[in-house]
Amino acid sequence: MLRAFTLVAMIVSLVACSPAPVEKPPVPLTPPGDATGAAVVRRAIPEPAAIPAAPPLASAPARIVIPPGALYVCVSETESVRQTTAIEFAPKVGAVCAKAPEMGPCQYERNICRSSGGRVYAANGDEITMQTEAEYDKKVMRVKFKSN
Repeated sequence: MLRAFTLVAMIVSLVACSPAPVEKPPVPLTPPGDATGAAVVRRAIPEPAAIPAAPPLASAPARIVIPPGALYVCVSETESVRQTTAIEFAPKVGAVCAKAPEMGPCQYERNICRSSGGRVYAANGDEITMQTEAEYDKKVMRVKFKSN
């Protein structure tokens, strides 16, 4: 009896001490008043209306709509609601990021998207994965220091 009680107490204490799942915050959007002078503007893109005649395939990824002027699009899903955010840069920064996507400001914006649970797509529709980021790091021979 004592063993069973001890076992139940241990299980209850382990379950009670386990961390709760952490929900990632959504991608921060740029307020409309701050967009005029900002180097980077993040704005939500409304989802296109679904075509009722052609049901989507479950295995096929949804088509990514990239608005003109956006260099990247962040696609995240929260509670089965898909949110698409355009990432636009100021003309000078956008020109640098278009020519050399491995540069710090470009990578910073992509990492903000990933930290909120999103996936990053380039203007041509290709996904920029962590493997792509690793190739960028090799290209610029970036050294990252990790703190303890």
